[in-house]
Parts: sequence; C-alpha cells; structure tokens
Amino acid sequence: MRKLYFFLFLCLIPFLSDAQDLYDINKIREIKVRFAQPKWDVILDSLKQAGNDDRLLGSVTIDGMLYDSVGVRYKGNSSYFNTRQQKSSKLPFNIKSDFIRDNQRFQGDYKSLKLSNVFRDPSFLREAMAYEIAGKYMPAPKANFVKLYVNDRYLGLYNSTESIDKKFLQDKYAEKDGIFIKCDPNWHAKLKKGCIKGEKASLMYQGDDPECYQGNYELKTKEGWKDLIELTKTLNQQPEKVQEILNVDQTLWMHAYNNVLVNLDSYSGKLCHNYYMYRDSFGVFQPMVWDMNMAFGGFRHDGTGTALSNEKLQELSPFIHYKSPNRPLISQLLANPLYRKIYIAHMRTILNENFKPGAFERRIKEVHRLIDAQVQQDKNKLYTHEDFKLNLKQSTKAGKSNIIGLLELMDARATYLRDHPLLKKTPPALSNVRHTKSTDKVTVMANATNVETVFVMFRTKPHAPFKRFRLLDGGEDGDQTAGDGIYSMAIEGASGAQYYIIGENEKSAAVSPERAAFEFYKVE
Repeated sequence: MRKLYFFLFLCLIPFLSDAQDLYDINKIREIKVRFAQPKWDVILDSLKQAGNDDRLLGSVTIDGMLYDSVGVRYKGNSSYFNTRQQKSSKLPFNIKSDFIRDNQRFQGDYKSLKLSNVFRDPSFLREAMAYEIAGKYMPAPKANFVKLYVNDRYLGLYNSTESIDKKFLQDKYAEKDGIFIKCDPNWHAKLKKGCIKGEKASLMYQGDDPECYQGNYELKTKEGWKDLIELTKTLNQQPEKVQEILNVDQTLWMHAYNNVLVNLDSYSGKLCHNYYMYRDSFGVFQPMVWDMNMAFGGFRHDGTGTALSNEKLQELSPFIHYKSPNRPLISQLLANPLYRKIYIAHMRTILNENFKPGAFERRIKEVHRLIDAQVQQDKNKLYTHEDFKLNLKQSTKAGKSNIIGLLELMDARATYLRDHPLLKKTPPALSNVRHTKSTDKVTVMANATNVETVFVMFRTKPHAPFKRFRLLDGGEDGDQTAGDGIYSMAIEGASGAQYYIIGENEKSAAVSPERAAFEFYKVE
C-alpha cells in the first residue's frame, strides 16, 4: 500500500509543479533557453531591427521543466535599443510557448514569457513592487524575478511580468473575445490629412475616420476602431453618459495609482500611453495598467513642461491635467464632483495600505534581500551593485538619467499627500454594512455618519456593470427609525448579487469595502 501511495505521489508531481504560481514574487525562477544556432543573438538582432515579430525557434526550461519548439524574439523599445547601443548583452526577451505547438502552455497555462532587463531601474524593484500594489485595487499583471541562461551562458537577473492577453482577460473578466486595444502610439506614424490632432493615446476625439486613430492605438482584435471612436466621442462630447461605456471606478483607481506612485510613464505623463482597454460583453471598456519599470519616479516628465526635479516628483499635484482637454480621461471624469471625491478616497486607501511610516520600507527590503545575491552575481547588469543598494534610499544614475531613490520619493510623497487639504478632509464613516434577502429582493443597509448622501452600487451577476441606487434614512425598507443614521433600500435581486457602498459629504467621499469595486459584498 505504501508503494501505491508513493507511486501516486510521483504521478502528481508534474501537476503540483503546474499549480505553482509562475509569478510568485517570493520565488526566483530559473529559465534556460537553448537555440541550435551558435549566433542566435545576431539572428535575434536582425529580426528586431527588421521591425517585425518574427521569432527564432528554440526550447526553454523553467525550473527543470522542458518546453520544446518555443518562439523567441527580443522585445521592448528603449529597453532594447538603448541597451544594445551600450553594447550590453542583457536584452529583453519575449518567449511564446505555442509558436509551433498550438496547445503548448507554460506552467499555469501561460502562453508568453516577458522578460525585462530592468532598464532604468537601479533598484531592480520598481516593476515588481508597482504591480504588487496595483493588484490590490484593479486587475493587473503579476511580476517576479528570474535567472536567465541562454545556451548555458548566464545573462543575469531579469524581471518576469505576466502578459495582458486572452488568458489574462479570461482570468480577470471571465471572457476574452471582446474588443481589445493597446493604447500605445506608433511614435513614427504621421497624422492623416483632415484628421483632428490628438494627444498620443489620450482618448481625445479625432473625428469619425478610423485612420485618424491608427497612429495612436493598436488593435489586438480584428475589429474595434468604431468602438474606440464611440468611447472618445462619449468621453469628450457626452461625459455625463460615460459610465454607460466605461468602468469609471476602475479608471479612477488607475489615475489614483499612477498619481500616488508617480508613475508618469503612463496615461498621466508626457507620453500618455502604457495601458490597455478591453470592451466586455456588457459594452463597457475596462482600463488596465501596463509597463511599470519606470514607476516610482523613474520617468520625470508629466507633460506640462521640463523634467521634474526630485522635489516636484515628491510633490506632484493630485490634480495634474485636471483642466486639460488633452487628457480627457482625467479632466472629464474629475469634473464630476462625486468621481473627484472617490478618486481622492482611492488615493487615501493606497496611502494608508502601502505607505504608512515604515511599511513600504519593510516590504521593499524584504524583496531586496531576496534578490541581493543574484544581483551581485549578475555580471551583465546595467548598474553597479552599489547603485542597487543605494537606490533604495537615494538617487543614483542609470546612464545619464538621475533615478530618484524609492524611499527618497515615497516617504516625502506620502507626507505631502497626507497634508494635502483635500486628503485631510474628514471622510464619511461607513460601518455595519449588511443585507437581508427575500424571494426577489435584497435590502441593503449601512450605518453612516458625516454624510450627506449614501449610495449602493449594485449588480445582479458577476462582472456586470454596477448600477447606482440612493440609500435613504427614512424609516423604510429595513430602516426602523428615520434619522437614526441607518441608510437602506430594497432592490430587486437574489443570491449572487454583489454590491458596495459610497458615502459622500460636501468635501469628501468614502467607499465600503475600501478596495471597491475590486472587492465588494456578496449576497449568498
């Protein structure tokens, strides 16, 4: 019998390995790539320089598990071309599992490996830590670290980031066949004559001709230009209807996140890019952040002038682009008083959960200790080991660029934001959120103080858009006594319904749960 149990255990080992999280930030993976060609790097360079997505056939082993017939190419723009110009061999890779074998997947059912060379980040931590924080509040990729070998040559410690692809969409939205758009301009594209000039991938309305948008956005599906134009037209010309076509709350989380983390290589910065839009089966666009290697002040341009000093990075206004017609995804949403208050509430949550005194320092030092020995052994790293250690706390150089220290930025930034007049306003207090259920209705109740208005955002099935209803303190719908601070409403719904609460006063707002709508209450 013992032999049988042992045999069964051996049979289960591959499945247990597959079940492991390929992107567990607490584990450094080992990836070995092998090519038949001894001059594989010359071939990959020629493919990259040709400007297409052709790949070189090879095999890859991940923690001892072999995957044959994969496709490999170099990836990236600045991270490739600048690094190649420096004659460094530590170039970023994109590895595709189903290059030849359609059904082949890496462990965890992933199709792609995206391995970054930690370009312009002497700390090595920006991408991994930024995604770890993002994943608390919105659908976001995971990221960790890998040791990369090619033909038995150690290239160094890389960052490995989950791809935003159909698997990601299926995992996060329970579907994958909607309109999918990468909001990242082709920097060499020219504007078609007769088109309204836009501002990179800012969602400005540029007219009804799809060709007007093709230089600023990249379709990941066969169709989608009409959908994109509909979004830009609604956002710019009918902003009061934008919640019908856009996940507003997820967009507010994206803006709050980019601002708190001074992630200016994003919609919020000069280049206005590095995000995706997915239009789901409900007709709603879902924004997703992407490319975090220059988060935490690694990119110094906010699009309003020259490069920002350390002090200006630390004191970046929460309302950058607030009045800018060139940034309608910010200016049109924050023109709505309730959305503006929720945006500030989200900033407050990000601060409280990640940047209380000492909290961020403890977390980044944990990951720093995990990778320290590997960074030291990395002979191809783009920075010195001393820079790696220094950039936790102070500014260091990455080439000619001055990269602010993680703690140098975030300790001062957290203090600045907490002292900001709007973040200091006392928000509503929401407590004892609960519900009762009858045959066809759900009565939602919440205790609230320091409020003028209380809403419930309610949906009857997962991933559907939330609809807003006003809760009342009138002694009806489950509320025993008018004016007792208990707000309630009966809504048509049953088991499976989901909801969260919004409290609003003149200057501030609060949501419950605080990570809503990424987290919410469920009707069992």
